Amino acid sequence: MDQATLWQRYKADLCRCPSVGMSLDISRMNFDEGLFVRMAPAMARACDAMAALERGTIANPSEQRMVGHYWLRAPQLAPDETIAAQIRQTIDAVEQFAADVHGRKIVPLAAARFTDLLVIGIGGSALGPQLVADALAPRRDRLTPHFLDNTDPDGFDRVLASLGARLKSTLVVVISKSGGTKETRNGMVEVEAAFARKGLDFARHAVAITGEASQLDEYAQQHGYLRRFPMWDFVGGRTSVTSAVGLLPAALQGIDIRGLLDGAAEMDKLTRQADTAGNPAALLAMMWHWATDGRGQKQMVILPYKDRLLLLSRYLQQLVMESLGKAKDLDGNVVQQGITVFGNKGSTDQHAYVQQLRDGLDDFFVTFIVVQRDREPAAARQGPTFEQGATSGDYLHGFYLGTRQALHASGRQSMTITLDKLDARALGAMIALYERAVGLYATLINVNAYDQPGVEAGKQAAGEVLTLQIRVIEAMKQHPQAASAEQIAASVGEADEAETVYHVLEHLAANRRGVVKTRGKYAWRGV
Repeated sequence: MDQATLWQRYKADLCRCPSVGMSLDISRMNFDEGLFVRMAPAMARACDAMAALERGTIANPSEQRMVGHYWLRAPQLAPDETIAAQIRQTIDAVEQFAADVHGRKIVPLAAARFTDLLVIGIGGSALGPQLVADALAPRRDRLTPHFLDNTDPDGFDRVLASLGARLKSTLVVVISKSGGTKETRNGMVEVEAAFARKGLDFARHAVAITGEASQLDEYAQQHGYLRRFPMWDFVGGRTSVTSAVGLLPAALQGIDIRGLLDGAAEMDKLTRQADTAGNPAALLAMMWHWATDGRGQKQMVILPYKDRLLLLSRYLQQLVMESLGKAKDLDGNVVQQGITVFGNKGSTDQHAYVQQLRDGLDDFFVTFIVVQRDREPAAARQGPTFEQGATSGDYLHGFYLGTRQALHASGRQSMTITLDKLDARALGAMIALYERAVGLYATLINVNAYDQPGVEAGKQAAGEVLTLQIRVIEAMKQHPQAASAEQIAASVGEADEAETVYHVLEHLAANRRGVVKTRGKYAWRGV
């Protein structure tokens, strides 16, 4: 396709969204002219299903719950006034709490004010807040954010070491809907112990975001946490960033949460229209379907040309892959659906994996994310220029255009989302755009985007391993003589689990947890 034809196609297919300062260009996707007509009935059904979702239809039959993350930025759409009032009250409470912290009405016992923020969560309870924190960090944070999003002891130690003496002025936000998520529970206990070692009252630094009457909710009440904020059953973790999960850390950092909500609400409005050509979420969903043949046959590569959006691909990995990666469809048929998502940032990728994108396997499609405004105006006036007056931002933009053209010349498909500037409103719109695109695409391929049985299976398996470890340790205490992994597995009635027992023993021995390894055998020597 020559440049003149591409230009005409660009003008014809560009979806402009001026109310959020965004546009979507699908002209470099190699779809044929009949695609919109062929997909019209399916897209209409997807839009109808989305409308039903917003009205409060049970969308997660396995858990018998509604899916209402859209109500978080438009409470008036909630199916009853109680839910609407709870959402409004929570947003107001988040703003008031942040204002009281910033205004030193809420202070730690051993410092004049809170200086740092430590967020403990995992999955959607961490990825969304991390994306917002990095993308929208103000010139000077009101509280400097830090995150614990795993159960890695070394990770705990690194973050706590970085806080050092500032632990006494650190506010801790613990996020877990059920309160039983082990990674988050472990992080909370580790941090609580760190506070105790320094003689600090953890509860006077702690805030919980959790479900009503959850384990964490009850623990926070019993120990006198500073505040508790709600997580509702109708909001899943990966779509929780416009709830208190994302809003509270952002507000404490000093980010414009009303702008984030307004941008998301405006994108929701734009993506309710039935006309696919004017609906950016419907266009995204249809392009995903086209590129992957509706069966996940190609991977989604996210390339933001903005350092602040480095974490976008990680955020979208969970949103897209956890929502769409399903073994069975809604009719119970085995389909093994999903779209693999990965990415980094431009122009870093020019020196990383763009070589394979252009010349290697044609097993992907790219979404470029471009921000027109390079710098804030004051900084732009101070920036240097290079050859023939070009700025560093001109180079970045040139690398984007060059990579896009190089991929097209090699027959590789791409889309581009362009933002006028990156601010809270724009990021909110981006988050809402992908949330709705995922929901629409899920209907196109007939899967439930709002459950995650594979994640639950992994949690259950992990629990079984830890139960087995307890049994192994008890058996070794009773019989401390050296034995092989096979013998120890047999002694607890789990001969078929010899490999798991071996790995458990190796880990215990490596960490000097009472197990000693000698000549391929293991013995209990006590901690």
